[in-house]
Amino acid sequence: MATEGADSRFDGSEDGSQNQSPSPRKSPAPEDHEEKSIHIKFLLSNAEAGSIIGKGGSTINDFQTQSGARIQLSRNFEFFPGTSDRIVMVSGIVDDVLKAVDLILTKVLDEFYVEEGGNEDPHFRVRLVVPNGSCGGIIGKGGSIIKSLIEDSQANIKISPLDTNFPGLYDRLVTVSGTLGEQMRGIELILFKLAEDPQYLQSVNAPFPYAVSGMPYNGVNYAPNGVGGKFQNPRFQNKGNQQEDRSNSVTIGVPDDRIGLVVGRGGRNVVEISQLTGARIKISERGDFMSGTSDR
Repeated sequence: MATEGADSRFDGSEDGSQNQSPSPRKSPAPEDHEEKSIHIKFLLSNAEAGSIIGKGGSTINDFQTQSGARIQLSRNFEFFPGTSDRIVMVSGIVDDVLKAVDLILTKVLDEFYVEEGGNEDPHFRVRLVVPNGSCGGIIGKGGSIIKSLIEDSQANIKISPLDTNFPGLYDRLVTVSGTLGEQMRGIELILFKLAEDPQYLQSVNAPFPYAVSGMPYNGVNYAPNGVGGKFQNPRFQNKGNQQEDRSNSVTIGVPDDRIGLVVGRGGRNVVEISQLTGARIKISERGDFMSGTSDR
């Protein structure tokens, strides 16, 4: 996820809803969709995924209990090609899936994007992962369907071209931007369209035969607790007793007025760097400078 405008088209207790009004659905789901099993896949950064999992899986288990849907995430370092984002899959009947997505996006929004004291609902984006063969049902002839989805939801909906730089990649990213309510309405309408596609419904068990950093990707094996997978980037695998596994430390001076850029809102940046690299990062307390400098 990202704040809207951060990179245009796509290029690529846990309640946390203090500043957000509920995102009620404007119309009930069609009867033939109510009990139909459906799934949705979308992207979250490592830090956002960690927030959704929670300590010992507490948050993701809570969201599954509240919604009735199954929520699964790819492992650390198992990213959608061309991004540094993990893949989330939510499955169940339509209402349960929408409830789970609302819980996830609300928590991510409150934790990473809502400014303290802000009165306006922030605009941000979520990127859905949709098989290339199912995108036609969202676009429609001459773009007629996607235009109607945009008009109904008031969200900005864009579909990326198929990226041919990654062999075996047959998914495209559908970016839905707007307020939380606009996004949820857009996602709901997209889900209704996808539910009409038998091939999409069968893709729930499809692996992700992607190539990551030029290495063969063996597919994401989602586990019940929300994490799983067969692939790990060799750079981050446990090296056992190899000498490369020895711990080293380095101290880097950062000007005090720039330390916030390293830390990020709510510590987001430093957490994400730690998760991506496996390194432990410690920042000195405010006023505790390196000798002879104003650097921390």
